[in-house]
Amino acid sequence: MTQAVERRGTGWPWAFVVLAGLLVAGRFWLAPLLTHPALQTWATVFVAVCVQALPFLLFGVALSAAITAFVPSSFWTRALPRHPYAAVPVAGVAGAVLPGCECASVPVASGLMARGVAAPAALAFLLASPAINPVVLVATAVAFPGQPSMVVARFCASLVVAVLAGWIWARFGRAEWLPAPRRTAAAHGHGGRWDAFVGAMCHDLLHAGGFLVVGALAAATLNVVVPREWLTAVAGVPVVSVLVLAFLAVLLSICSEADAFVAASLTAFSPTAKLAFLVVGPMVDLKLIALQTGTFGAAFVRRFVPLTLGLAIGVSFVAGWALL
Repeated sequence: MTQAVERRGTGWPWAFVVLAGLLVAGRFWLAPLLTHPALQTWATVFVAVCVQALPFLLFGVALSAAITAFVPSSFWTRALPRHPYAAVPVAGVAGAVLPGCECASVPVASGLMARGVAAPAALAFLLASPAINPVVLVATAVAFPGQPSMVVARFCASLVVAVLAGWIWARFGRAEWLPAPRRTAAAHGHGGRWDAFVGAMCHDLLHAGGFLVVGALAAATLNVVVPREWLTAVAGVPVVSVLVLAFLAVLLSICSEADAFVAASLTAFSPTAKLAFLVVGPMVDLKLIALQTGTFGAAFVRRFVPLTLGLAIGVSFVAGWALL
């Protein structure tokens, strides 16, 4: 039974690669059959988003799984200052060393708290790691060619939100809102670390890949179904356009390694609105809320999600005005 489960688990990445290949092939085989201009546009946008984002998704998931499986658990407690207020910005900057999506940040943050890291620092790490790691920043640069200011704005705004959220939680958070997770046992035996790596990669790849496809479908559909005059009308109102894309980021739940390509496809919106999409998405979305509820509890989510969302939108306004 165990061997069958392992074979089935290790086969999933190949299934995802095959699916990606079919997407590319379908673009060339089926596109000529889609004679209607709207269908051709839909197919082009959908495949473009998936194909552009896929290399960054695979690379990020692999590195995230490697860090989860092979980095010693004591590393984080040695690297972070003991005082919570000092540990928060350090943990936020340390988020750059975890190239993974928000799916990986929740269990990592839970593990940090289980190993004695202060909750505010672990939460800052949770928010920063999916948004400021090198894979996400490179993907953002590729999605916005010739616009380095978007990369800088995303990095600065995301880091500021993570640090502010950690400091606010350190000041006002209560222990009963976020019970300390219990420490889990490490894998033992020959091949334990490799099995952990494969399991983490399969899990993150399935989750992130599925939400990438959903996001690409939504982006393509928005570009085709929603009348252009509607988008133009909404995009022309600065405050409304930012709020609309922030709300859209919550609903679409796109992996942070792929969301830049979706944001870049929303050409009717302002750079500040796109920045809000990029800052909010990795910190507050439907799948992340579900993961946080299952890991930390509903009492935590009821307080932390509105705090994070408000900070992300507010900081996006300021960063967009100052940097874009």
